[in-house]
Amino acid sequence: MTDKELIRQINNKNESAFKILVDKYQELVLNVCNNFLHNKEDAYDVSQEVFIEIYKSSHKFKFKSKLSTWIYRISVNKSLNYIRNNKKRSILKSIESVFFDVDTEQSVYSKIVSEPSKNLEYNESKDILRKALNTLAKNQKTVFILNKYEDLSYSEISEILNISVSNVGVLLIRAKKKLQKYVIDYYKNN
Repeated sequence: MTDKELIRQINNKNESAFKILVDKYQELVLNVCNNFLHNKEDAYDVSQEVFIEIYKSSHKFKFKSKLSTWIYRISVNKSLNYIRNNKKRSILKSIESVFFDVDTEQSVYSKIVSEPSKNLEYNESKDILRKALNTLAKNQKTVFILNKYEDLSYSEISEILNISVSNVGVLLIRAKKKLQKYVIDYYKNN
């Protein structure tokens, strides 16, 4: 069933079509929410809100973009609203790979297990990187997460956030520079 068919049937309150949509996009929504909230339980709760919103507003979707882009946009907005409304600081995935060229979290975990003395250093680095991410402006953080963790292209991010492709690039460059400066300054001063 195509996305247009799904939306049309959901507009007609077809619950089996909605279940198909949920099955098709559930992993995408959970990943987006988890990348913003870094808490599986919160991500699950917010993803439920995302699908409720999709069900309620499916009649507003006019296929001016891909359905997945619209779903990304709802997921990002619901995640940001959750953070704002609950006044929680988001705990984002570590960005060691951006600064330290680490292949995967599993390889980092393996190194920690095999070298327990580095566990404290690893946790400190992770904490520093989280603090650095929290210094970013909301739009910089959003673009960074969508690009680095969701692996979306500039044009996909542009559609999701309703900003120009060049603005996505500028925000990403500023985010990287600010993160790098924070980490460098931290290590210079400590």
